[in-house]
Amino acid sequence: MKKAVTSVQEIEEHAKGIRKKILTMNSHAGQGHTGGDLSEADILACLYFRVLKVGPSYLSDPNRHRFVLSKGHGVGGFYSTLMEAGLLDVNLLDTYLKFDSALPGHPVRQKNAYVEINTGGLGHGLAVATGLALGAKKAGRPSRVFVLTGDGELQEGSVWEAAMAAAQFKLDNLTVIIDRNGLQLADKTETIMALEPLADKWRAFGFRVLEIDGNDVASILGALESAPEPGRPTAVIAKTTKGKGVSFIEGKAAWHHKIPVGDELNLAIEELE
Repeated sequence: MKKAVTSVQEIEEHAKGIRKKILTMNSHAGQGHTGGDLSEADILACLYFRVLKVGPSYLSDPNRHRFVLSKGHGVGGFYSTLMEAGLLDVNLLDTYLKFDSALPGHPVRQKNAYVEINTGGLGHGLAVATGLALGAKKAGRPSRVFVLTGDGELQEGSVWEAAMAAAQFKLDNLTVIIDRNGLQLADKTETIMALEPLADKWRAFGFRVLEIDGNDVASILGALESAPEPGRPTAVIAKTTKGKGVSFIEGKAAWHHKIPVGDELNLAIEELE
């Protein structure tokens, strides 16, 4: 594994590397979720290069912090982060989404030890993360649990059932991070099924709410490394740009599924550099 990273500037550079891997991996596979992979890159870089404190004994440590990727279709960003951190063989990049690949289209624990739970069915991740946080509490462990959801995912009722449980059990060791890029599949979230006032909803469910720029490393670290409020779970509404980092991808719903082809890949990589 690479050395521990502590500075904002270093994490920003790794986020750039993650984005390059995302674009290359999706382009080579001919499929993927480019827009959402790119929007989450800064959040994942902060988690894996500082917040989770991933080290040689991480996987065998019962007291480790845990991460759940509830927006399972964002797995391209997750794999790229593990590769950037030296936790996953970069030579696997070209196998993404191929038959029986170690890199399937959603997180699968049986394929990757860094996957805490299998995800893909939207709305399930927070519920399982709530269970992990409750288990840590009951066992007296210092573990924190971080779960990343999409904003469109919040239209699933099971998310709010889990939120009620997290507040009921006073899970101050649980942090839900919402990738609030404002787009889902084919249109704006507010057009398909409005979420606002989103911060007020989480507060009403008993959460401490932090609203941040989800593409700003310093802001992300400030939120994720802040001391939990005793007795209350935390919701971080991370306002991001779908397709962040590449001008012709940013803020365009079509890039939810679209992948860079031909000169688009070279242009995107050049822009990141």
